Amino acid sequence: MTTQASSRGGIKVLIVEDEVHARTGLAELISAWGYRTETAEDGIEGYEKAIAWDPAIVVTDLKMPRMDGIELLSRLSDAGVNLAVVVLTAQGSVELAVDAMKLGAYDFIEKPVDAARLKSILGNAVRQRETEAELEVTRRQLRQSGVLGGLVGSSPRMQEIFGLMERIARSNVSVLITGESGTGKELVSRTLHELSDRRSRPFVAVNCAAIPETLMESEIFGHEKGAFTGAMERRAGCFELAEGGTLLLDELGEMPVGTQAKLLRVLEERKLRRLGARTELDVDVRVLAATNRNPEAAVASGQLRSDLYYRLNVFHIAMPSLREHREDIPQMVSAMVEEMNRKHGRRVAGVTAAAQQMLMEHSWPGNGRELRNLMERAVILAPETGVIGVEHLPSELRSPVASRPVESAEHGISLAVGTTVAEAERRLILETLEATANNKTRAAQVLGVSLKTLHNKLKEYAIPRASEG
Repeated sequence: MTTQASSRGGIKVLIVEDEVHARTGLAELISAWGYRTETAEDGIEGYEKAIAWDPAIVVTDLKMPRMDGIELLSRLSDAGVNLAVVVLTAQGSVELAVDAMKLGAYDFIEKPVDAARLKSILGNAVRQRETEAELEVTRRQLRQSGVLGGLVGSSPRMQEIFGLMERIARSNVSVLITGESGTGKELVSRTLHELSDRRSRPFVAVNCAAIPETLMESEIFGHEKGAFTGAMERRAGCFELAEGGTLLLDELGEMPVGTQAKLLRVLEERKLRRLGARTELDVDVRVLAATNRNPEAAVASGQLRSDLYYRLNVFHIAMPSLREHREDIPQMVSAMVEEMNRKHGRRVAGVTAAAQQMLMEHSWPGNGRELRNLMERAVILAPETGVIGVEHLPSELRSPVASRPVESAEHGISLAVGTTVAEAERRLILETLEATANNKTRAAQVLGVSLKTLHNKLKEYAIPRASEG
C-alpha cells in the first residue's frame, strides 16, 4: 500500500487489484504522475476504502475474488459516490467492460496496461471532475437564490426539498413524489434527471391515468407483433424508450394492480419481457413515481400494492401546495414573466402591487400549474413593454368562489352518525363542485384525485356532468 503527496493538488486514485505485482506496479506508476494512491486487494476492501478515503478516481480490475469489479461499480453507483471508475479488463473480455460502461464506468483499458493511454484517461477524468465541480458550485449558488432546475422557491420548505434533491440526484434509488396536482411533481422528476449522471440519456414521463387499462402493459413493457388483436408490429415500451435514463410513472395509483405486480418484478430483476415475447431484455432505467393521492391510503384500500410502494418509496419528496408556501409567489411570478417574455417575444416588466396582492390572496386550487397558465395569459394581454395590472388577471380571480379557500370553515360538511362512506364521499364531491363553480378539473385538484377518478365517481353516484375547465 502506498500513499504519496502530489503536485496535482492531492488528487486521490484508488487501485483495486487482486494480483499483488500488478497492484504495486500500478500504484508506483500512478504515483509517479503526481497522484496520491491507495490500494485494495478486492472489491470488498475497495468499496470500504472508497467510502472512507473519498478518492476522485477508482482504477479496478474486473475479475477478483469475493467481490468483482462489476459488483463494486454497482455498489458505488447505488451509494451515490461521486467518483470516476476506470476498469481494467483482460484481452477478450471487452463485453464485460461494455457492461461496466452501462453501469456508469468512466472508461476501460485492456491489460497489459498501456501507460500512455492510462495517463490520458486519468487526466481526462480529472478535467471532467473539475468541470462538474464548477457546475456544482453554480447549481448551489442558484439553489441559494431560490432556483433549482425548473423549480423556484426560497421558502424554508422549498429549500429543504432542494437540498434533498441535490443529495439523491446522482444515486440510482427510486423516489416517490407526492403532492396535489399542479405542485410540480414532474418538474421535480425532470430536475432529478438533469442533475444525475443519466442526464445525457432519455427522460420519459408516463401518465398512468391517461392510458386505458387494456393498453397499460403494452405502453409500459412493449409488445411483439401479433401479441394481441391490433398489434401489427413490434413496439418498444416506456422502459425501453428510457434505457439508460429516467422513467417517471405519473399517477401511479391509476395503474392496475396486475400491472403493478409485473412492474415490481422489473424493478427487482432489472429485466422485462414484452407482451408476446419469449425472451427477456435487460433494462437500465431509474424509476421515479408520482401520485396526487395519499399513498398510505391507496395501500390500505388495495389500489396500490404495499410491496411496490415500499420498493419505490426509498426516498419521499412531498411537494407542498402553493397555499403552503405563498411567500414564493413573487419569485415564481418574476421567473414566469421572464419565461413568457422569451416565449412570446414580449418585454413585460413585471406586475403592479395591486396585482401582486391579488395573486397572494388567491387560494390556488390548481397550484403552480394554475399560476403558470394565468401568468402566460397575463403576459399576452399586458402592454408589450408595460406591466401586468389587475385588469390583466382573469375576472374569476376576484370572485368570492374562486378566491376563498375551499378548505375554510364555511365549507365544512356536517355528517350525521350512521352516514355511509359512499354518501359522505358523494356529498364531498358535490360540495367541492359547488365551491369550484362546477369546474371538474379544479374540483379534482382540490380533492387530490385524478380527473379520470373524478369522472368515475360522478358516473358511480349519477352526478350531472359539469364543466371540464
